[in-house]
Amino acid sequence: MINFKSITFVIGLTLSKLALFMWLPLLMAFFSGTAGTAEFLASAVLTHAIALLFIRTGYKQTFRLNVRDMFVMTSLTWLVACAFATLPFLFLSKLSFTDAYFEAMSGLTTTGSTVMQGLDKMPPAILLWRSLLQWLGGIGFIVLAVAVLPYLNVGGMKLFQMESSDKSEKDSPRMSNVARNIVIVYLLLSISCCLGYWLSGMSLFEAINHAMTTLSTGGFSTSDVSMSAFSSQAQWVACIFMFLGGLPFILYVQSLRRREGLIFRDAQVRFFFWLVICVTLIMTFWLWQHQVFSFEDALRITAFNIISVLTTTGYGLGDFGTWSSMTTVIFVFLMLMGACSGSTAGGFKLFRIQIAGALFQKQARQLMHPAGVFPQKYNGRPVNDAIVRSIVAFALSYLGVIIISAVLLGLLDLGPLEAISGAITAVGNVGPGLGAIIGPLGNFTSLPDAAKWILSIGMMMGRLEILTVAVLFFPSFWKD
Repeated sequence: MINFKSITFVIGLTLSKLALFMWLPLLMAFFSGTAGTAEFLASAVLTHAIALLFIRTGYKQTFRLNVRDMFVMTSLTWLVACAFATLPFLFLSKLSFTDAYFEAMSGLTTTGSTVMQGLDKMPPAILLWRSLLQWLGGIGFIVLAVAVLPYLNVGGMKLFQMESSDKSEKDSPRMSNVARNIVIVYLLLSISCCLGYWLSGMSLFEAINHAMTTLSTGGFSTSDVSMSAFSSQAQWVACIFMFLGGLPFILYVQSLRRREGLIFRDAQVRFFFWLVICVTLIMTFWLWQHQVFSFEDALRITAFNIISVLTTTGYGLGDFGTWSSMTTVIFVFLMLMGACSGSTAGGFKLFRIQIAGALFQKQARQLMHPAGVFPQKYNGRPVNDAIVRSIVAFALSYLGVIIISAVLLGLLDLGPLEAISGAITAVGNVGPGLGAIIGPLGNFTSLPDAAKWILSIGMMMGRLEILTVAVLFFPSFWKD
C-alpha cells in the first residue's frame, strides 16, 4: 500500500522551502520600488499555508518510504511544486494557467523553453523568480540523481550507487553530508560564475540571474536575445561554467575531500571533454572555410552553442539552425546526448552511450571468439546484466516518449521540424528547438495550449529519467 501520509509530509516540506525563496523577489521588489511586492506576498503566504497543512496532515513519528513510495513521491513532488511555482506568474505576469505552468515546469526542470516575451522590460522580481526556479531545480536534480535514482535503479543509475550512497565504504560520508557538500560546491561555483559575469560587464542583477541559470544549465535570461545582449567575455564565462555545470557534482566533492584529481580520471568526464573539443574544432573550421564567420567569431559562437546544447543549457547566441544542413544535423544529435550523469544537465547522458559502445565492442568480439569471456566494465567497475537491461529499457522509453510527443505535436498542426525538435528539446530539457517559431531566436508562446501541456509532460518525464514516471502507468504498480 502506498504511504501517502509520508509522501504528503515530504511535499509539504518541499513547498515550505519553495515559499521561503518567494521572499527573495518580494524583498527586492519592495526595496527597489518595482512591481511584485503584493503578488509575491500573496504567493508566499498561500504556499506557506498549504505547506503547513501538508506537513501537519502527513506528520508521524516513524517516517519510512519504500521503493513504490519513492516513485510516487518523486513525480508528485515535482507536479505539486510546479503548480505552486506558477503563482507569481499568474498574479504578476497575468499569464494563463497553461502558460504559467509551462514556464514553471521549464524552470524547475531547467529546460529553458519560455513563453514570456519582453524580458528586457519585465519587472525584476519575476526575472529573479525565473532564475531561482532553475537554480533550485538544478540542485534538486543533482541530489535526486545521487540519492534517489541509484536506489531505484532507473536507467542504469545503479552503476553510481557505490560512488554516492554506499554506507559500507569507510571513506564515504553519509548521504546527508554528501548532499550538504554538493550544495556548498554548487553555491561556490554559482558565486564564482556571478563574479565572472560581473567582471565581464554585466550589471550585478544580470550577473546574479545568469549565474543561477548557467550553473543549473537552465538557460533563462534577462533579455529576449539571450546571451547575444552581452559581451564576448561574458559569453566565454558562460562557456566555462556551462561546462562545469555539465560535470558530475559528486566528483567535485570527492576531489576536494581526498585532494586528488578524481574528476580528471573519470571516463565520462574525459569523453565529455574530448567531445566538446573535437566537435567545436570541426564545426569552427567548417564555418570559417565557408565564410559564415571569421575564425575568432566562429570559435566563440561554435563553442558557446555546442556547450549550451550538449549541457542542455539552452542559451541562445545566433540561430545555429540557419548555418548549414551539416551543422544542423550535428546539433540534433547533440540535443539527444546530454552531458554527464550527476550533473545539472538533462538529456540521454554520456555514460549510457559509452556503455552501449562497450557492449557493441563486446558483442563483436564474442562473434569472432564464441568461446571467449569478455567482462564488461565502466570506470573500473563491473557492469552486470541488470544495469545493461536498465539502460536498454531507458533508451527505448526515451526514444518512445520523443516519438509519441512528436506525433501528438504533429496532430496539432505543428510543422515536422517544430514537432520533432520540440519533442527532443522538451524530453532532453535542452530549451530551444529548431525553426523560426521555437528556434534559438524564437519563443513557445504561439503554440496551442495542448502543445504546451504535451511539452510540459515531456519536460518532467525527461528530467525524472522517463522510467520514474512511466512505472506509475502500469496497473501492477498499484497492486499490493
